[in-house]
Amino acid sequence: MTVCAIEKISATPFTIAADGSYAARLAGDGEARYPERWTLSGPEPYAVPLPLAQPEEADSEVLPLADGRVLIHRRVAERHGFALLYPTGGGAAGNGAAGPRTGELQLGAIPAEDDPGTGEGVRVTLLPPSPDGHGAFALAVGAASTTVWQVAGVPFGPERVARIPGRCSGGVWLDRTGRLLALDRELDGPGGPVTKAVAVDLRRGGEISPLLQIAEGSNDRLLLADIDSGLLLIRSDAPGEPRLGWGVLGSARPVRFPECLRAVGATATPFAVQPGQVLMPESCGVALRVDEAGEGYGGAVAGLALWRPADRHVFRLGAPAGWLGGTGRWTPQGRLHLPYATPDVPCGLLGMTLPVSPPPPVRLDPIPLPPAPARPVPLQQAPLG
Repeated sequence: MTVCAIEKISATPFTIAADGSYAARLAGDGEARYPERWTLSGPEPYAVPLPLAQPEEADSEVLPLADGRVLIHRRVAERHGFALLYPTGGGAAGNGAAGPRTGELQLGAIPAEDDPGTGEGVRVTLLPPSPDGHGAFALAVGAASTTVWQVAGVPFGPERVARIPGRCSGGVWLDRTGRLLALDRELDGPGGPVTKAVAVDLRRGGEISPLLQIAEGSNDRLLLADIDSGLLLIRSDAPGEPRLGWGVLGSARPVRFPECLRAVGATATPFAVQPGQVLMPESCGVALRVDEAGEGYGGAVAGLALWRPADRHVFRLGAPAGWLGGTGRWTPQGRLHLPYATPDVPCGLLGMTLPVSPPPPVRLDPIPLPPAPARPVPLQQAPLG
């Protein structure tokens, strides 16, 4: 395992499909950006460029599907457009819109305004890959409400599946079918805005149920969830300051805020949890991207942290050279794969395992002296019990 500290990770998002088979990113620099698909399911990773007739804008988003196609989200005039890209093996696409070796299937668009009557603008971002591997969803955040759109996996273009009061962010899947979605919802309260994670049922018109209610006025956000074990990674200021904590989905036990995670810092972001640990959340390996205080995603990175809830120790490592987007994926066997690209290796995966946690320190007390001979205690002075 070779890691070295670097000043910055790639700020370009690198997204891995839910089943780990493919990944996608925007490659290139400046005005020569193009989508790139990585195949991760073979013995070695390899990348396939998906260039079109025109380069992509820097704010375009890409997301891989389980069938190898890549969804792209673009801002086009007053609309947000979505399309599927795929390699064709040569020649231009039939619709004439794609360049050589790339096919493009237009999926439709959604308006850039939340309400055409008020003209309120919205911020549209892709949600993490759906667990079923075929659907894709986008979050449109307005001034007072948030809309969840399904943009792939529907027959007649983007479909509105939920409308939620409040400004939502985040996005964590809670089941394997793409039905239950956790969002961090911000509502205005008497003391100012308060953020609470809620669960949204996309099959029941966006029915909302509380998910995190640690304290009445605390800001409780869900960062990551593992479906197999139920492990939840949380950021909350309920302890009096922003802290990283963990809990178990559906459990009556309170959220725990380990002191070892406090040392890592509240700006650390968990990005991968070891799957396959059914009903054993304490044994899941967790990987965290550690950013410098105040920098946030894409800024100066202090490195990588590995942790397991059952342990009281966090392993701090330097960030791998060329690490893409601060992302990665655990295997059920406990192997963490980190994508990277360097001039010598344009498409690579760095593998590592979580080291064995050191045993707790042994407290060495002074050797006690032999007890003094016992003296008889008068009955009226004998301690009760």
